[in-house]
Amino acid sequence: MRFVAGKVAVFRWMLPLAIAMALMGGIYLAVRWSAQQSDAVAVKRQQHLVELVISKMQGSIAHDQESVTVWDDAVRKVSQEWDPRWVDSNLGSWMNSYFRHDGAFVISPDRKPLYAFLAGQTNEQEAFSEIGPEAMPLIAKLQERLAAGDEGGTSEQVLSIGESDLVRIGGRPAIISVKPIVSDTGDIVQEPGREYLHLAARFLDGDFLTHLGDDYGFEDLRFSVLPELGRQRSYAPIVSSSRETIGYFSWLPFRPGADVMKATAPVLLVAGALLFALTSALSVVLRRRSRRLQESQAELDHLARHDPLTGLANRASFNRLLARVVATSTIDQANALLYLDLDRFKQVNDTLGHPVGDRLMVEVAKRLKETAAGAAISRIGGDEFTIIVARTRQDEVEKLCDALIAAIRRPFEIDGQPILIGLSIGVAVATGNDADPIEITRKADIALYHAKSAGRNRYAVFGPHMDELIRTKRDLEQDLRAALDAGNQLEVFYQPVYSAQSHEISSLEALIRWRHPSKGPIAPDAFVPLAETAGLIDRLGAFVLKEACSTAREFPGLDIAVNVSAVELAQRHYAAQVLSLLRQFGIEPSRLELEITETALLDEAGVCEKNITALREFGVKFALDDFGTGFSSFGRLQRLEVDRIKIDRSFVHAFDRPGGGVAVVQSIVGIAHAKGLRITAEGVETEEQSEILRKLGCDELQGFHLSRPMSKNSLRQLLGADKAQGTSSSSRS
Repeated sequence: MRFVAGKVAVFRWMLPLAIAMALMGGIYLAVRWSAQQSDAVAVKRQQHLVELVISKMQGSIAHDQESVTVWDDAVRKVSQEWDPRWVDSNLGSWMNSYFRHDGAFVISPDRKPLYAFLAGQTNEQEAFSEIGPEAMPLIAKLQERLAAGDEGGTSEQVLSIGESDLVRIGGRPAIISVKPIVSDTGDIVQEPGREYLHLAARFLDGDFLTHLGDDYGFEDLRFSVLPELGRQRSYAPIVSSSRETIGYFSWLPFRPGADVMKATAPVLLVAGALLFALTSALSVVLRRRSRRLQESQAELDHLARHDPLTGLANRASFNRLLARVVATSTIDQANALLYLDLDRFKQVNDTLGHPVGDRLMVEVAKRLKETAAGAAISRIGGDEFTIIVARTRQDEVEKLCDALIAAIRRPFEIDGQPILIGLSIGVAVATGNDADPIEITRKADIALYHAKSAGRNRYAVFGPHMDELIRTKRDLEQDLRAALDAGNQLEVFYQPVYSAQSHEISSLEALIRWRHPSKGPIAPDAFVPLAETAGLIDRLGAFVLKEACSTAREFPGLDIAVNVSAVELAQRHYAAQVLSLLRQFGIEPSRLELEITETALLDEAGVCEKNITALREFGVKFALDDFGTGFSSFGRLQRLEVDRIKIDRSFVHAFDRPGGGVAVVQSIVGIAHAKGLRITAEGVETEEQSEILRKLGCDELQGFHLSRPMSKNSLRQLLGADKAQGTSSSSRS
């Protein structure tokens, strides 16, 4: 009995221990299984992420190509007027420096490489020989599709069809993408299947793996032709469209479960008595990790839909929201899209730095949200925003625009520094659910352009007339670019300036002329302001100045005047460029006179004044053109020194009208001479005007009565006649 009782006692003692050990073992096995499952999920997620990144990279490369292949200029430069330098700058090496493509090629319709660029490779033939065998099947397939008229489901996101695949080049994995070079306007007719092609290549090893590992937390990410299946590594196959495996990516996987096991196993073995507490702790740890994963996922989802700086919706969210608002609108519901652009924001970045610019952008977003409460606000890039106002009326939209402009014009203060910027707004209003979101956006963008052209800090509501104005201006801008490139449409004419007393030619004024091959002569008033807004004024001004210097060298006895835009004069290196050109042609600076307009006096940054001061120190003279027609005053002349004032032709033409301009001109001449300035009168068209101006004390005269603007050849004949006869009045007819 004692033996039996002893066995029962031992059993009773062992039973709790056995239960505890079994429970601990069960918990251990459960934790281990959970860790393995967690590791498996993490590994699968990383594998899926690799596949997703490669897929997005394919689409991104094709999208990058479309920024240069759907372009009239590209079609002309590769098929009509082959320009290797232009092709390299726009279709070749630029794709590497801007988009980080490793290779860029231009392929003829006969499948021959016309241009080849491969990073690290200097020989074009060798460069294409590495890519060609893998690219030719894609080129052939794309040409077949193009010849068959296949558009490939192009949309606003996909502008042209293309072929793309994953290949192995020289043992390296790569993405190859082929796109046709096509017209963006449709004005250039191309034979289907005979388009020139653009080939892009991006290797998926090297820096790509480095960036992928850094951005997504892959440890020791590698590429290999054969899988590295070691127990400690995970891998993902790289599969082409033909289902051929071209290699594998492998990495040390993220194993959250293994980390948990390392932390908890010693505790389980040592602290058996704290079993339930440990179980609770593990549950908390797992819940926290799960919560962090959920929070990370939520953060990623938020970043995918919002601008990280301001927290506003991004471009993708804006596109989806606008489409949804339009689709759910009733037939009589009016919706408005406001396209916003900050004025002078670039100057803030340039002068105060990007950190201040970022903080200013955050403050701008706050004011927009306060002013347009309840509306859908998005930041679509840089200093551009959109606001969608559903179920509204035009008068309400106009009030909102006024409020937004007033809100942004109030000074911002960052680190005690007051910052003043402005706001321009383009508005498009659409009614019903059959409106096209893309068309609404385009109209708002056009209206924004008109608002900026009208002087900024204002809004414009889209009207049908804006389309035609934009199209005409865009065509003229393209023609002007072509004229500057061609070099045979633009010509510099010269109008002599005569001494009022001796009637001899004292100087020449250089004037730009443009004879369009189909539209005929185009007035400078039409294309010079366009050159300023289109960023072409530097090229145009440089062309005129260079021609003027050449003429000054040919006629060493005459000074020459050149009109300079306030936009040119506001460039920090303008003075150095002028002096360099004078040295190149061997012209004394004192023989050059730059004619400026009153807008140069409004340069808030003071760059114009600095350039004028620098050039005057070297002897270059300055004249204030069209004096008296704007805000000119002699008080301003005290601040900005000039050598000559040119009286506007409107005062001269007023001589024969009651209360004419004789008294005004007499006052201007008197004050100018008292200040030591010379006076030139423009627009002299009669002998009577010439005599009045001479008696009033004008130093020089200029106008059609004396001489019209003439070509360089005509100038040679005139100066030749003057030399033979003296500069008499007969030469001024």
